[in-house]
Amino acid sequence: MSAAAKKTPRLGRRLLVGPTEGWKPYALLTLFCCILFLPGIASLPPLDRDEARFAQATAQMLETQDFVDIRFQDQPRHKKPAGIHWLQAASVTLLSDVAARDIWAYRVPSVIGAWAAVLLTFALGSLLFERRAAFTAAAMLAASTLVILEAHQAKTDAVLLACVLALMLPLARHYLAARGKMGAAGFGWSLLFWLALAAGILIKGPIAPLIAVLTLGALAIADRDAAWIKGLGWLWGLPLMLALALPWFLMVGGGDDGGDGFVMTAITTDLIPKLLGGQESHGAPPGYYVLTMLLFFWPGVFLAWPAVYRAWRERTDPALRFCLAWLIPAWILMEIIPTKLPHYVLPLYPALALVCARSAIAILEGAAPWYDKRALWLTGGLWALVGLVLGGAAAYLPLHFGFDSNWHTWFFILFALYLLATTAAAMKHHVITEALENSLISGGILTAMVVWLMVAGFAPMWVAERAAQAVAVEFKDGPPPVTAVAGFSEPSLVFLSGTGTILTSGGGAAQHLLNESHAAAIVEGREMPAFTQALGGRAADVREAAQLSGINYSKGKPVTLHVFVRKTPAK
Repeated sequence: MSAAAKKTPRLGRRLLVGPTEGWKPYALLTLFCCILFLPGIASLPPLDRDEARFAQATAQMLETQDFVDIRFQDQPRHKKPAGIHWLQAASVTLLSDVAARDIWAYRVPSVIGAWAAVLLTFALGSLLFERRAAFTAAAMLAASTLVILEAHQAKTDAVLLACVLALMLPLARHYLAARGKMGAAGFGWSLLFWLALAAGILIKGPIAPLIAVLTLGALAIADRDAAWIKGLGWLWGLPLMLALALPWFLMVGGGDDGGDGFVMTAITTDLIPKLLGGQESHGAPPGYYVLTMLLFFWPGVFLAWPAVYRAWRERTDPALRFCLAWLIPAWILMEIIPTKLPHYVLPLYPALALVCARSAIAILEGAAPWYDKRALWLTGGLWALVGLVLGGAAAYLPLHFGFDSNWHTWFFILFALYLLATTAAAMKHHVITEALENSLISGGILTAMVVWLMVAGFAPMWVAERAAQAVAVEFKDGPPPVTAVAGFSEPSLVFLSGTGTILTSGGGAAQHLLNESHAAAIVEGREMPAFTQALGGRAADVREAAQLSGINYSKGKPVTLHVFVRKTPAK
């Protein structure tokens, strides 16, 4: 061991660098994922709007036992396949109860999907490069802000990420075999490809096949050779994939809303509007994902574009060529499509992480010019600086705003700050490996803690949860009431209040209370005049249980909700 390394704190020296053989990296990555993905999974309320819609649709599946038709209350939800709802339904059945409305149970598939994606990234990186680069790439993916965020939401994207990696792993194996880098790929690799492709289709429709086709096309063009693609087993694999994915599409297409059902709705109301313009105000010019990557691929972003440039210069290497074929065509397509959201490029982040890790390792091994090494030093410094800012914010803001806190949060913040200290020590003594890897760990932990502490503890954001809790407290000794909601139509309130929630006007909420002896109403401030007028001379029959002020973060506007209850006999 070098004298420089001996001066580095032991934890910083051995936390990531040492265990790269056998099962140890998988165990360490699993522990890392637990630290990043589990905090906040229960304390973070259901998020508007997509997560709450997914969770409510799953709850209705369990309530009706109809696992084919996807609905949000009485409205068909025919934009995404049912795969994620089946996984969420299984999770809720095993771990909770649909009546409890425990959002954490709906998030478990996303946590598992993100964890599987990290392990698959390590497996893929070990196939393409050496294990140290694979481990760094997997840790970089796990620590990225976007993966942490998606692991905390009951949506499709974390599971889709795992599906994409599960199909890219055998694809890489076949490609490397064709390039003479290893022996022929067996039947099991092809089987995994087609199973993962079918799963990806059932999770989010055409995204997984699109990425696979773009990658195959780019490799075929770059190599001027597509013969190896035949080895994937198309004659039996394609029918197998269709047999697994097609039945649900046929069943939902023959539903009560017409024979066209899912496919036509998905094409006409989801796909085509995204291609023609910015759907639901989510339009952005090309370059959007390059800019948003500064936040969502942190802390690995500082390595990203130098690493891609370096990989492009060395694109004759089959492993790097595979990563670039996966990354560049799909990224360009995403930038061209007018509708943009940060998570659309999430299936490309593993390729980006692998390229970054390989470039970093090449620098560490001295296989790079001096300016690349200086760039890595700059990267380590920026990581440490941003990490310190996040750590300071995570320590100060809870005290300033009076957030809820606990010892777990402070423990992990202190642990992350300790890792930043070991990073500084490693940089001082020119042990770049430890600086790089400690920065990844500390950056990921601080990101997760900020999400857990600062977001979950910011009460004004969770006005829907507070309103639903106020109703639950009023009716804690009896059956839950049917709640009418006026002026505040966010899906999270529907999920928390139950499928029978009535979305109406101020006058409709008043009539609901007057017509029912066991009822509640949540009225947004703008609807209060109509609500009061509709009550008329019977205002004494209802009681205002709570008045809650907060932020409707979906619209970025302040909101005031009035909670009314009636527990007297109807006249």
